[in-house]
Amino acid sequence: MEENSLTPGDLFAILNRRKAALILPFLLCTAVALLAAFLLPPVYKSTSTILIEQREIPAEYVTSSITTFAEQRIQSINQRILTSSRLQELIQQFDLYPELKEKKTADEIIEKMRGDISLEPVNVEIADRLSGRTGTATIAFTLSYEGENPVKVQRVVGTITSLFLEEDIKVRTEQSSSAYDFILIEKEKVQSQIDDLEKQLAVFKEQNMETLPELLQLNQQTLNNTERDLEQNKEVLRSLREKREELEEELFNTAVYMEDTELQREMKHQDEQRLELLKIELINLKTKFSDLYPDVVKLNREIQGLTQKVAQSEKEETEKLKNPAYITLSSRLAGLKSDIESTANQIREMEKRADDYRLKLAATPGVEEKYNTLMAERNNLYVKNTELQAKMMEAKIAREFESKQKGERFTLVEAARLPEKPYKPNRIAIVLIGLVLGMGAGIGLASVIEFSDSSFRTPEALAKATGFPVLAEIPDIVIDEDRKKRTLRRIILLSGVIAAIILAVILFDQYVMDLDVLRAKLVRKLS
Repeated sequence: MEENSLTPGDLFAILNRRKAALILPFLLCTAVALLAAFLLPPVYKSTSTILIEQREIPAEYVTSSITTFAEQRIQSINQRILTSSRLQELIQQFDLYPELKEKKTADEIIEKMRGDISLEPVNVEIADRLSGRTGTATIAFTLSYEGENPVKVQRVVGTITSLFLEEDIKVRTEQSSSAYDFILIEKEKVQSQIDDLEKQLAVFKEQNMETLPELLQLNQQTLNNTERDLEQNKEVLRSLREKREELEEELFNTAVYMEDTELQREMKHQDEQRLELLKIELINLKTKFSDLYPDVVKLNREIQGLTQKVAQSEKEETEKLKNPAYITLSSRLAGLKSDIESTANQIREMEKRADDYRLKLAATPGVEEKYNTLMAERNNLYVKNTELQAKMMEAKIAREFESKQKGERFTLVEAARLPEKPYKPNRIAIVLIGLVLGMGAGIGLASVIEFSDSSFRTPEALAKATGFPVLAEIPDIVIDEDRKKRTLRRIILLSGVIAAIILAVILFDQYVMDLDVLRAKLVRKLS
């Protein structure tokens, strides 16, 4: 081919030569686009809109037990609803995808349905009143389903929407009930721990009743009083002992018997001497004779009688012949000795009691440490129990709050409607894409053929390429048969164009817009 730039005449000549390469791809792509546009089944789409309503009661009055955001709850409920078992029930209930039941497995059909269902949030830009910054907030979301049957599509969307709203109520109720049940179980555990600890404290107090910390001051005071009383009793004991020594000295210097009883004492002394001599004589006889010897028997009787006489004499002396002053001093001394013994006993008891209290005071710090540990644990459990009681009341109110749907909830604001027009395919777009692809394919094919052709089309190009002048040029010889073929091709081409226009008009009227409506719109715009 020539290397110089193409003129408009050259372009027209190329189009005339390569019209078949231009037209055939264009017609083929257009035909394929038309077939695809009008043979693809119509797909209808129905959509319902659910509004996220804010809570009616402010959070400072009633605390909600729902901790998730609306977006998280939407996705969570969506996963709960779009389970394989639930989708399988919907497929069987509405007889969906009957044409796929023989071609694909149940899991593939379920995945197909899951892909046909879409959930899209409705977000808006909201300005914060405090900071002035704008943020994105989800105020609603839409549930959609695509299918070939518009009635089934509407019913499926309605069913899914109802399931979604029911699941939201169920989830909120379960979460609030779960929070209440959890807190109740925890409170029962804490109460059980408190009861066990109270029993431990009771046993501990019983075992350490006298060494408890609250008795420390009383024990110390009792020990001080005991020590003070002990010192006083010791002082009293010293005083009593001094008095006893004085009485003993006075008693020693006092005569035991009266002065007019000297004769009786002399007689008693003689009897005692006689008794001693008889006993010596009895001993001597027993060395020689047995106990049955008459002298021995006689001597025993005399000794027995004399012994009784001496004893009677001593008794009479004790009762009748003692000095009254001596008796008085003896009585005082006996009483004083009794007081000394009683005081000494009291001192011993006080010392023992003081030792006991010292042991108690010494054991109190160890008991106090264990006791404080138990009391601290008990106080902590009481505080925790009080907190759980308050939280349980809040959870109970939150449960009632959610059961009466006073919190943040989902509300259906636009139910799914029966779709009147197919959602897809976009037949006009498919046809336009086919036309553009046909034009591009025709131009590309014609360009490839043209630029791969090395023949010369004009005498000037041949002369320029060879450097020799062209001597002669043979014109095209057109016969009648060629004229008939050319005319026939033109008629066929014209007929095809007319048929395509008619078909396009019919399809436009059938699938896009009624011609009367189009005419009315054009008249309204032109007027």
